[in-house]
Amino acid sequence: MDFELKALSAAAAAREKCDLLLVLVSEQAAPGTLGSDAIGALVAHAVKQGDFALSAGKQLPLYQVPAIAARRVLLLGTGAGSAKDVRNALAGCSGVLKAEGVARAVVSFAFDADAAAVSAAVQAIADVCYVYTHTKPQAKPAKLRKVVIGVATRTAAIASDFNVAVAQAEGVATAREWANRPANHATPTLLADAAKAMVAAARSTRLSCKIHGPAEVAKLGMGAFMAVAQGSREPLRLIELHYNGAARNVAPIVLVGKGITFDTGGISLKPAAEMDEMKFDMGGAASVLGVFQSLARLQPDINVVGLIPACENMPDGGAVKPGDVVTSMSGQTIEILNTDAEGRLVLSDALTYAARFKPAALVDMATLTGACVVALGGLRSGLFSAHDELAQALQKAGDAALDPCWRMPLDDEYAEGLKSNFADMGNVAGRAGGAVTAAKFLQKFVGDIPWAHLDIAGTAWKSGAAKGATGRPVGLLLHYLLARQGGADASRKAVAPAGKLNGKAAKSSKAVTKPRSSRRAAAATAEAKA
Repeated sequence: MDFELKALSAAAAAREKCDLLLVLVSEQAAPGTLGSDAIGALVAHAVKQGDFALSAGKQLPLYQVPAIAARRVLLLGTGAGSAKDVRNALAGCSGVLKAEGVARAVVSFAFDADAAAVSAAVQAIADVCYVYTHTKPQAKPAKLRKVVIGVATRTAAIASDFNVAVAQAEGVATAREWANRPANHATPTLLADAAKAMVAAARSTRLSCKIHGPAEVAKLGMGAFMAVAQGSREPLRLIELHYNGAARNVAPIVLVGKGITFDTGGISLKPAAEMDEMKFDMGGAASVLGVFQSLARLQPDINVVGLIPACENMPDGGAVKPGDVVTSMSGQTIEILNTDAEGRLVLSDALTYAARFKPAALVDMATLTGACVVALGGLRSGLFSAHDELAQALQKAGDAALDPCWRMPLDDEYAEGLKSNFADMGNVAGRAGGAVTAAKFLQKFVGDIPWAHLDIAGTAWKSGAAKGATGRPVGLLLHYLLARQGGADASRKAVAPAGKLNGKAAKSSKAVTKPRSSRRAAAATAEAKA
């Protein structure tokens, strides 16, 4: 999908030839302030007659309105006009945006929209137009190909934010696509191939990829990672991505994403109900791919390393058993009390490996615990960190990206339950505070590196009729990384104009993205449903 930012007055928007004109109207737009142009008069009349309300999500569809070039017109109320209101209002426009015959749309802000509201519009439109088609050949992708975002003034002031929004939308679409694919279409090998293909398509010297197979992982001494993978016929992969946009002596940010491409629970087998959703257990890995897709487009001046430990957790005759003791890459031994608490095992070795890059900060993201779903539901990701500055930066980034998180405790007393009579630690500590004890387990492998853990078990996908991946927390991570360049202003100056997908040349100054076509129960085990 091709997004373009354009300066459009209400009168100019009325002259735009398109299949659909969406007019976003906020409560700021009192009838006397709308102007005498065709759109202003139309909105004022509809409001006065009580046919159109300005609260977020209210719609008034019209067809072939005199003096307006668009075939279809939709007046859309956006409440206070905030980013959240704009997003929520456009979220209800799926049917209109994906309607047959709508290939070019113009979204016109009939109020003084700020950069956050414009960015939210891009995200919302990309989100509702996404259609999964990879294993569903009869599915029809949205016909919409071009979206013009029209603002009355200040296009130069919001252009960089707009480019970030388009890149974020592309990254989210990448994450959604790979998390949505069935496990037999998203094996560790295929995930590694996707990472290599992304780097090749970017055609950028700033991006590189290295894949470690079973022999290399064994040589590294990643006993915890290998233990999880040993019950599967699919060979594990440790995917290592690098984005080098700053000087070599600038410490990188390391992102680690849990890549369990399917999780049966292993010998501690999960219940059959909703087990199909365990294809989403690589949501952390998918988000790392999504972030790097966005970085490839934006080319910011920052160094980032992405690590994805990818494998399946299966109950084969050779699978690891409850009570087995394994030795992690750090040298610490782990008694595996529950094989369904496998995510923390693969992450433990990846976190140890991350230390070799001497990172300025280390952030892992994982669909780790059903307990976090119970605590926070599907609205906020769980944030765990002993470093206030890092935690505050991530929370601020999540708020800016409309991808919020919530800081959880990390008191040392929560680690008491991890003690073992037969190893340095057990891999579970009981049901109580399960999300926190899982984070305390991971904390044992990061040393003094500024570290944060994002538990995305409640936010990485949706269940029920809307079942599918969300692409979170790509937005949170991208905003955090850009802010690391020395502040928001500095990061925006470093952002290059967005161009065509798959490394093709940019077209003028236009920004382009191309989205692809009962909630989990309380944790029954220490890492239930994750």
